[in-house]
Amino acid sequence: MENSKSIKINIKSSAADKIRSQVKTGQVVLLALNDGSNKYSDVGGTCTIGANFQLVMVDQPDPDFTIKIDNNAGLDLYTSPAEMQFLDGGLVIDEKNATISLSDDSGVIDGAVTINEYK
Repeated sequence: MENSKSIKINIKSSAADKIRSQVKTGQVVLLALNDGSNKYSDVGGTCTIGANFQLVMVDQPDPDFTIKIDNNAGLDLYTSPAEMQFLDGGLVIDEKNATISLSDDSGVIDGAVTINEYK
């Protein structure tokens, strides 16, 4: 798979533990919008565009998700060009009160990121 570019994300240790506990050996993790814009979304409508993200575990790389996300948690993590328009520098995934959040230099992008396995 060719990577058009890569970005970096800092995954805080409590969030990394929670995410890694749900990833099976060999799975790829996708940082995907959950706004009805892709096959992994479980919501419809247009009022959530760009506001909801999810981490999706898949068994094989997805050709639509070609942007490698370098991370400190050792995850095989990718996103797609569609998601990039909502992501800025200084990306951080954190966990507080059992809730995963995604933020960047401009502030919180999504305070309730879900973790899902795609079947």
